[in-house]
Amino acid sequence: MPWSDQGGGNGSGPWGSRGPGGPQPPNLEDILRDGQDKFRSFLPGGGRGWRSLILILMIAVGAWLASGFYKVNTDEQGVVLRFGEWVRTTPPGLHYHLPSPIETVLTPAVTRVNKTEVGFRSPTQSARGGGTRQVPEEALMLTGDENIVDINFTVLWAIKDAGDFLFNIRHPEQTVKSVAESAMRDTIGRDKLEQILTKGRGKIETQSLELIQQILNEYGAGIQIRQVKLEKVDPPEQVIAAFRDVQAAEADQETLQNQALAYRNDIVPRARGEAEKITQGAEAYKQEAIALATGDAKRFISVFESYARAKDVTQRRIYLETMEEILRNVDKVIIDKSAEGGPGVVPYLPLPEVQKRRTGTPRTTVPSNSTSSSQGDG
Repeated sequence: MPWSDQGGGNGSGPWGSRGPGGPQPPNLEDILRDGQDKFRSFLPGGGRGWRSLILILMIAVGAWLASGFYKVNTDEQGVVLRFGEWVRTTPPGLHYHLPSPIETVLTPAVTRVNKTEVGFRSPTQSARGGGTRQVPEEALMLTGDENIVDINFTVLWAIKDAGDFLFNIRHPEQTVKSVAESAMRDTIGRDKLEQILTKGRGKIETQSLELIQQILNEYGAGIQIRQVKLEKVDPPEQVIAAFRDVQAAEADQETLQNQALAYRNDIVPRARGEAEKITQGAEAYKQEAIALATGDAKRFISVFESYARAKDVTQRRIYLETMEEILRNVDKVIIDKSAEGGPGVVPYLPLPEVQKRRTGTPRTTVPSNSTSSSQGDG
């Protein structure tokens, strides 16, 4: 047999025995029982320690499982990681995840509004700490008409999706600043300098915000842009005095134009009113002249018809009316021809008329011997 030479070459078997009367192989049950006895000797209280160990293990497992509960505050979002990989995002409230190290949770604040400055650094962010510091390499931008403008602006933003924010971009602040500067340069490059310096600020802010948000959405950054605010829009410092003179001249031009417009709005309606008044007066005079001419024509026709029927009577009536009109305002003395040269008639000397001539007051006179007879007139 192969083991015939083992055991010292005395013909013993593999366990060192030569036959049935030699040593036997160890019993497996005895080995297990001996191990249990030795383990019990290490436990407090002998065999009763098993219960204590099980209780301790149950408490430890319960505490480990309970460690998976977590709370997300109202200003936060929960980002659950499984072995370091983002698996889900949870809203505010009480939630549960598999205990660490299987799953962990991050709770970044998402309602805080962050501020990014481009073109300048405020005292709180300036490394010098002595006031606002300009950053020309960020502030100087080229306009659409090939001029240079100095722009300082701020971007207000907040976290929209905490998972995208933590895992899709590495440096959020720097990313927002770079995207904002690029979007602003694109917007400024489409407008002229005059428009940018005067009336285009609101449009620039709106277009820049929309472009920044579009780029960040393409990045999957999980960021919401709240506002883009232009802090300063000026020409470069070297030419700012000349530009201010130009702006002052343009302001004066606009003021004069407004004054001229106000004068025109005042004088034109009045002129139109005067023209209308004159037109209406002319129209009234026209109607009056026509009416008078029509009346005179009718009166003439009536007189002519009367004259045609009774010429003598009409002639006398016309003569009397004419003399009445002539002598209406004339001082006159009427002496009946039948009394001329008769007794009791004294020649009349118009003394009041002579006195008025001496004082220079012109009067119409009638000779003293002028007579008007009423005899035969009936």
